Amino acid sequence: MSGFINTPFFGIVLSMFAYFFGQKMQKKFKFPLCNTMLVAGFLIIGVLLILNVSHETYNQGGTILSLMVNPATMCLSLGIYDKWELLKKNALPVLVGCGVGVITAVGSVWVMCRMFGLDRAVTAALLPKSVTMPIATAVAESHGGITSITIAAVIVAGLIGNIGAPFFIKLFRVKDPLAVGLAIGASSHALGTAKAMEIGKTEGAMSGLAIALCGVMTAIVALGFGVLL
Repeated sequence: MSGFINTPFFGIVLSMFAYFFGQKMQKKFKFPLCNTMLVAGFLIIGVLLILNVSHETYNQGGTILSLMVNPATMCLSLGIYDKWELLKKNALPVLVGCGVGVITAVGSVWVMCRMFGLDRAVTAALLPKSVTMPIATAVAESHGGITSITIAAVIVAGLIGNIGAPFFIKLFRVKDPLAVGLAIGASSHALGTAKAMEIGKTEGAMSGLAIALCGVMTAIVALGFGVLL
């Protein structure tokens, strides 16, 4: 058993099992907190604690799975291509919506960090928390942020979007699928986009588009806020 645990296959098998178990739980109970990613995350943590397995040992397989993240993200462009005509008709609202989303996300973090007296390194780490991981970590590093905090913040933002998106859509009575998709992608990147794709094809396509647009815009907007750190 210990020999298997110390191989990359342990991390891969555990991750896949946890994900499929999370899917079953979500389909069976239909409860927000029985979210696939949330259940899978807690299950993995529980197994590692029970077996006394270090993160480094688990991550031998986790790193291999992480290699699939970028190709999977690129596949979102297929949905955008499918909705190309809709995108052309709404190019200005899409750009304005993503721009407002980025300014709100980055600006609100900056204001709250100033209110709570957080230092420059923590503030820089939290500024890009709403965009996809590779861009977020690059932006944080460029401003002297602590990347481990950035990674945690990005994961939390994604989980909140993945879990809470249906609730907020109903709460604010958002009917336009384009607006739904852009809002989810702008605030909770790939994890939120996974939920948007469950909601509908248009929502998924627009959320995927927002990931790319907001990533670029965040890198630019963060430069301005970085001067104020």
